[in-house]
Amino acid sequence: MNETLNTEKEQVILIGCQLPNMEEETFLYSMEELESLTKTANGEVLVTLTQKRDRIHPATYIGKGKIEELVQLEEELEPDIIIFNGELSPSQNRNLSKLLGARVIDRTQLILDIFAQRAKSKEGKLQVELAQLQYLLPRLGGKGVELSRLGGGIGTRGPGETKLESDRRHINRRIVDIKQQLTSIVSHRERYRERRKRNQAFQLSLVGYTNAGKSTIFNRLTEAGTFEENLLFATLDPTTRKVSLPSGFQALLTDTVGFIQDLPTSLVAAFRSTLEEVTEADIILHVVDSSSPDHVNHEKTVDKLLKELGVEGIPVLTIYNKKDQVTESFVPSYNEEMLHISALDKGDIHALVDKIEMMMVKEMNPYHIFVPSEEGKLMSQLKQDTIVRKLEFVEEKDGYLMEGYYFDNSKLSTEIKNRKRN
Repeated sequence: MNETLNTEKEQVILIGCQLPNMEEETFLYSMEELESLTKTANGEVLVTLTQKRDRIHPATYIGKGKIEELVQLEEELEPDIIIFNGELSPSQNRNLSKLLGARVIDRTQLILDIFAQRAKSKEGKLQVELAQLQYLLPRLGGKGVELSRLGGGIGTRGPGETKLESDRRHINRRIVDIKQQLTSIVSHRERYRERRKRNQAFQLSLVGYTNAGKSTIFNRLTEAGTFEENLLFATLDPTTRKVSLPSGFQALLTDTVGFIQDLPTSLVAAFRSTLEEVTEADIILHVVDSSSPDHVNHEKTVDKLLKELGVEGIPVLTIYNKKDQVTESFVPSYNEEMLHISALDKGDIHALVDKIEMMMVKEMNPYHIFVPSEEGKLMSQLKQDTIVRKLEFVEEKDGYLMEGYYFDNSKLSTEIKNRKRN
């Protein structure tokens, strides 16, 4: 369990502004999501304040009347922090900090803070620090006046107070240094990917909105024991493990960071090398929380981010998870390949593995060959690197009739083609 979760919760007021282009239901869900994000960052929401406006107030985000109401609420409740459900400009943050006694942060800073808590690997920590510094750099007024009140807590984790209050030159140097370190790590990741390609490993990637249940499915398929909890962004660093399919064929499965609406662009950029694992996949497993009233928007958010990453032409299996918690109003989107499961149901996990294998077979070529008994090594390789559907001993020929499916790029493809002709 993360150490942060054991400390005293910070008291929080949430602020939201609904614009004309945002439907009521979508806006309310966005505020609920902000509350979930706050909980994940170890905050306790005291009250939520919302306002409908034609446009965001350029100076203070919300209007003058709401600012007065917020000032009164602050005096009454004495919160530690006030979080805005949108990205504040440097001037808005500066103006609000002058009017309010509590720390003022926005949705982006909150998400960055959660990522700072969750990052475990060196690469993950560097990526988060880079995103935080790039976000905070334009918000440093002169010598960091508006950051002078930072004293630990939500929105301050990661790079550290001393770094944030240093001058721009120091921060720019740090950004260059992080980018150089990440370049080295990224080149190592690319070499690893190339090695997997040379070994013709079949690759599956789990993607989905945060808290859709990817890590639970990952654990059930691989028995890897990665962190899973009902918190947003429980997984940050990608994990790859082997998964055995019913035929015995082994594939590689990668769990990735969860997506979210309005994911900070600096984070998407920072985590691009990690997310590019998805572009190398042979099949993408898109996990959707079917119990969420906003599951349609969750699907659209993930689809949009996949397009931004340049993911095209890769087969996608949409897995609607949490069917045990689904409401009667749930209607799946039209998908050629989809499955409705509960990751906690063993039967559903078996059905999922069967479905993955069926989709693999569509990408493969059939074979029907004879293997003499003395060629045990070849038989063993066929069981491991192809999907064997039939294995029959032919006594008069002292060998085995084998039927199954293989990939064109398989190490055994030439051998199989030669035997098919004989």
